[in-house]
Amino acid sequence: MDSIIQQITDWLKEVLVAAIMGNLSGMFESVNDQVGEIATSVGRTPASFSPEVFAMVRNISESVIIPIAGLILTFIACYELIQMIIDHNNLANFETWIFFKWVFKTFAAVLLITNTFNITMAVFDVAQNVVNASAGIISGDTAIDASALEAMEDTLMRMDLGPLIGLFLQSFIVQVTMSALAIVIFIIVYGRMIEIYLLVSLAPIPFSTFANREQSSVGQNYLRALLAIGFQGFLIMICVGIYAVLVQSVAFSDDIIASIWGVMGYTVLLCFSLFKTSTLAKTVFSAH
Repeated sequence: MDSIIQQITDWLKEVLVAAIMGNLSGMFESVNDQVGEIATSVGRTPASFSPEVFAMVRNISESVIIPIAGLILTFIACYELIQMIIDHNNLANFETWIFFKWVFKTFAAVLLITNTFNITMAVFDVAQNVVNASAGIISGDTAIDASALEAMEDTLMRMDLGPLIGLFLQSFIVQVTMSALAIVIFIIVYGRMIEIYLLVSLAPIPFSTFANREQSSVGQNYLRALLAIGFQGFLIMICVGIYAVLVQSVAFSDDIIASIWGVMGYTVLLCFSLFKTSTLAKTVFSAH
């Protein structure tokens, strides 16, 4: 009778260990894939991330937004001309160089509007070069090697049936939670790229304000916002690097329960840090 009970216990232990190892392997693979996706996504420019979406945004901007920017520039140029006439006593004290200055400012503003996409892409190229350079230094690998998994399995086989049942339930809960966190990470990364597309689509309007000193703060703040969202990718890469180091430092063979919850805690911390990267980047570049 005791041998039958022992056989049933051993069989249940094998089933539970296999289920726990399946949960843990799936959890680590999901997290590692998601972290790898982060590193790949933030290293792309808006044009390479989704060429179809970029082409659509550019077409809409050039067809709809540039004419509006042209109207704004026309108003600003007329305002500048009227202000120049008033300041020089209705042209009584007029000097030729002042008129040429106005023509040059207007021409430069038109040049900025017509080359808006080239300028914005140049800003992102600078930011992406920094991100790609950091990617060669920062390790984003969170994979657990085979020896660690084997040691974990040996530890599980030595545990009693009761703790294994509890560990199975905990590993299942953690796996579901990690899947939810992976979705959150996906939303953060892809939400940043959608924000970039929205920001780029309106680029001609803030660029049209550079013709006037009083209104140029709009364009300056827009450029700061471009730099902030571009260098947010660099901050995301740093978060991923820190997360990878923390996960790799967890000892999986000693206290498995603590290790599982530790990895989940680090993943929650990663999500929180990714949320903060946008605010931090805007603070650094004084964008609002």
